Amino acid sequence: MEEVLSVIEKVAPDVMDTLKERHQILRNIYLLGPIGRRILADKVGISERSLRTEVDVLKKQHLVHSTKSGMLLTPLGEEVYRSFDQLMGQQLGMGNREKNLAAYFQIEQCIIVPGNLDKQSRVITDLSRATYETLDFLLPDGKNIIAVMGGTTMAAVANRFDENLSRNRELFFVPARGGLGESVEIQANSISAKLAEATGGKNQALYVPEQVGKETYGFLLKEPSVKKTLDLIKKANCVIYSIGDASHMAQRRGLDNEILALLEDNAAVAESFGEFYNAEGEVVYKIPRIGMQSSKLTTIPSVIIVAAGESKAEAIKAYMKNAPSQTWLITDEGAANQILKGITL
Repeated sequence: MEEVLSVIEKVAPDVMDTLKERHQILRNIYLLGPIGRRILADKVGISERSLRTEVDVLKKQHLVHSTKSGMLLTPLGEEVYRSFDQLMGQQLGMGNREKNLAAYFQIEQCIIVPGNLDKQSRVITDLSRATYETLDFLLPDGKNIIAVMGGTTMAAVANRFDENLSRNRELFFVPARGGLGESVEIQANSISAKLAEATGGKNQALYVPEQVGKETYGFLLKEPSVKKTLDLIKKANCVIYSIGDASHMAQRRGLDNEILALLEDNAAVAESFGEFYNAEGEVVYKIPRIGMQSSKLTTIPSVIIVAAGESKAEAIKAYMKNAPSQTWLITDEGAANQILKGITL
């Protein structure tokens, strides 16, 4: 199909211009809807009069409808948009960007969804769908143990799963870490339980603080329920997690002023698995923690990272220097375009 589009562009460039324009109209309604005509015209870069003509065509095809708040895609419009966006993404170089980013990070695959999560909350829907589809592609039939981290991104992603993922599979979800003392909804335990419920799978909780003292750490490891969960984590064949901004994660973890100063002095930009990284991908501080350790990642067949938004670009770029080769990174254009600036492969 990509070749067909290339031929059309050569033979009838005016047709391609129309396709690109309508793609942009559908894309902006999808990401920003409900959206008014004036704002949409500015986003697409055409006059309101021209926009009205194009929108009328899309309405006749039952792809767009108007509300008091602005234009929205119909259910059919969303379905058509996703297929159309994938097709146009190939033509407009999205596939090349995915390949370039995967090659730059030396990982198995990169998936880039449209938009910038920092500015368009709707992007989380596409990140969720891409995560679901990646799992469906990677997980073998039979028993699967999936370790999941916490955080706002993971909590949002978990809302989009359903029982179809369990077809021919027995899914067992486990939290990859203890609690951070943060909102219950974004703790790994809650997200693991939510995924199990949504997919018809099973869940094993880990009811311990993530950060503990040395004496408490040794005692908790002997607790039967904790040991059972940690044993399951060791058997995980898939892990899903995100990457955090160092300063934001330090605040969320409630680190004291001395540690905050250390992170600032060492220019920490990223955090994952309780480890803080500088721009070169070097660990500048590590928190003793209960749960999966980053050293385990190289032995897990399927590693999936979900991190997006232009503001996350620096953190993603730093952490990915440590990502194992079998990693799949799911991100958005906001982060990807920022990372790819100035990169020569």
